[in-house]
This record gives sequence, C-alpha cells and structure tokens, in this order.
Amino acid sequence: MDNEFDKKKVYARYRLERAKEEYETAIDMLRNNHFRAANNRAYYSIFHAIRSVLAFDGFDSKKHSGIIAYFRKEYIKSGIFPIEMSDIIGTAFEIRNASDYDDMYIATKAEAEEQIERAKRFYLQVAAYVEEKLQES
Repeated sequence: MDNEFDKKKVYARYRLERAKEEYETAIDMLRNNHFRAANNRAYYSIFHAIRSVLAFDGFDSKKHSGIIAYFRKEYIKSGIFPIEMSDIIGTAFEIRNASDYDDMYIATKAEAEEQIERAKRFYLQVAAYVEEKLQES
C-alpha cells in the first residue's frame, strides 16, 4: 500500500461489505422466522457500517459503546449524518441486547421487519458517504 489513506480505504471497504452481509443475513433470518437472530444481524449491519466510516479516522474500540459514542460525536452532532441515525443506533442496540440476553424477550416479526428496514436506511446513507470518501485520493 502506498500510504496510510489507502490502508484506511481497505478497512472501510471491508467493513462496509461486512455491513451488507449482516443486512442480508438479517433478511434470511426473518424469512426463516428467526426474529431474535434477525434483530441481532440488523444491529451488526449498523455497527459495521459505523466502523466503515470510522476507518477513515483510524478509530476503533473494543467496546460497542465507544464506537457508537465516537460516531455520534464526530458524525451526527457535527451534522455529517442526520440525527435520525442516532435514534436508529440506539433502538437497534437496545433491541439487540434484549434479543440476545433477555430470556423472556419475545421478538416479533413486525419488530424484526422494522429493524431490518432501519438497518437498510442506515446502510444506504453510510454506503453513499463511504463510496464518496473512497473516490478521494
């Protein structure tokens, strides 16, 4: 690789592909009536989309909360992305946690469909941003 920005581009592209794969997996889980798993994969689509943006900053964290806080501060509060995206992240995080860790949580088809739709909107906005950044030299 010629420079550090080229390396960041590779990470951004890889993470964006991973976000797309998680989104597609969420759809598969929904089709098979695995609503908890669909919620989980929709969240991870959003999470990896966030990480694709943060690749350009060279920022990463072992904690999801660190990734989310940085993205909200640097990209939502600054106006690069709309405030709606913060709500999408928060809701997806809460539902993923409930789906994964709450034994008595009942995930519904309607909820999973909504989470997948929100993940799609999130992904499309991030993908447009990342693709634009990838064109920079």
